[in-house]
Amino acid sequence: MLRVWDVMVTLVTVSLTCRSALGGYGMSMFSAQTSPPDPCYDETGTPRRCIPDFVNSAFGKEVRVSSTCGVKAPGRYCVVSEKGDEKIRSCHTCDASDPRKYHPPAYLTDLNNPHNLTCWQSDNFLQHPQNVTMTLSLGKKFEVTYVSLQFCSPRPESMAILKSMDYGKSWVPFQFYSTQCRKTYNKPNRAAITKQNEQEAVCTDSHTDMHPLSGGLIAFSTLDGRPSAHDFDNSPVLQDWVTATDIRVTFSRLHTFGDENEDDSELARDSYFYAVSDLQVGGRCKCNGHASRCVKDRDGGLVCECKHNTAGPECDRCKPFHYDRPWQRATARESNECVACNCNLHARRCRFNMELYKLSGRKSGGVCLNCRHNTAGRHCHYCKEGYYRDLAKPISHRKACKEIPVAPPTTTASSTQEPSDCDSYCKASKGKLKINMKKYCKKDYAVQVHILKADKAGEWWKFTVNIISVYKQGESRIRRGDQTLWVRAKDVACKCPKIKPGKKYLLLGNDEDSPGQGGVVADKGSLVIQWRDTWARRLRKFQQREKKGKCKKP
Repeated sequence: MLRVWDVMVTLVTVSLTCRSALGGYGMSMFSAQTSPPDPCYDETGTPRRCIPDFVNSAFGKEVRVSSTCGVKAPGRYCVVSEKGDEKIRSCHTCDASDPRKYHPPAYLTDLNNPHNLTCWQSDNFLQHPQNVTMTLSLGKKFEVTYVSLQFCSPRPESMAILKSMDYGKSWVPFQFYSTQCRKTYNKPNRAAITKQNEQEAVCTDSHTDMHPLSGGLIAFSTLDGRPSAHDFDNSPVLQDWVTATDIRVTFSRLHTFGDENEDDSELARDSYFYAVSDLQVGGRCKCNGHASRCVKDRDGGLVCECKHNTAGPECDRCKPFHYDRPWQRATARESNECVACNCNLHARRCRFNMELYKLSGRKSGGVCLNCRHNTAGRHCHYCKEGYYRDLAKPISHRKACKEIPVAPPTTTASSTQEPSDCDSYCKASKGKLKINMKKYCKKDYAVQVHILKADKAGEWWKFTVNIISVYKQGESRIRRGDQTLWVRAKDVACKCPKIKPGKKYLLLGNDEDSPGQGGVVADKGSLVIQWRDTWARRLRKFQQREKKGKCKKP
């Protein structure tokens, strides 16, 4: 069975060949296949996870280095080759003023042709190339799979690969390589990776298992040996671990093979420098499963072409007005598309409320803002105070709510009953209007209603109401929406209960047969209190207690 190191060497070698033939972006194993019109949706238009192509994100990008031979002044360097057991050195001049003798950092990310190698090269040992750094900006967040370097010189004795997630403001280590891990980086050699430390860099001397004088490869796999790699979709730790905006390589120590002890030490030291023919950073543009490609924005920056109603450089938030459920990264099983708020065409803005989302069984958490057309409520689904619902029009109609044209029924009906009679008639329902668990349990239903309009119907008043929330249902199985509330004319006249159109109330009552085809009935024994928003949480608690059997039968 091949070791992971051998597999990585094979992978990068193949990618180098592909990049040479296809101009750097031919690395996707699926490039020859025909893609659907939009990979973010299936043939039925259903959203699904989509990801950008796997690419070498370093190709053609500028690399900043701390040392390049021949920039400050022409310098001498010697190349060591082997002929049998004999080491042969041939010496040359490095001169930035002569294109034939210049080895710039642009060679690190150009086309890599094994028959015509172009190598970046640092100053030689005498000009202090220790701790040479090369820094690459990816232009946006990428999910990096591997970082590889193909050397023209011997591989270094010690080097570190680092990443930044904030465009170079701060750096964290990705991987260390050294024959002296403890001494150089204060790390144990080849430490075990567990779930507790899988977001930490480790140090290894595996790069020295085979050490040619030139042409060696160092390839770092970001997920190799990480316990959660098999469940990457559900591992925020590893998703964060592979994320980078910039990559930095720091060469800490040259490999001298003991040649510094030779008699001709100056000649030996002229042979000590870092030279790299190719730097690759394999990965995908980070789009959190909500885009199939990255494009340049108006400023020339790289951004995800977001789908699934998402937005942001990494599709890392929901686009405006799509806040009915929280943003989530797409997975293989669930696209986690952002959902528009339901405002019945009466609002242009909304916000997300986690408490409402949980109460809904994690189905809906959007709250509409600045409802227009005389509507109100979380979904702009009922008429605001002073307006009544025109039932001939759908609630989404801009003229669904009309101004109330008549006086409240209590004004015209109160004269039909003597105050003294009302006092006696309503005595049973008098008292402080408070809600508690005992009163909640005694009633068959508990709802929040908005009184829209009132009509006299013989011995009854017929109120058109919008039921906003249902906290308890009786046998009538009350549902949200527009319904009829029946109250006897005598009860209305004596103001027990006291009801006015345009107001919102908490209504607790018992099941009774209504005089019409349907609706609910309230009487002098019902509890009708003008609504307060603070009661919603208390009533939800009552609901939970009732489900647990805490309601005692009267």
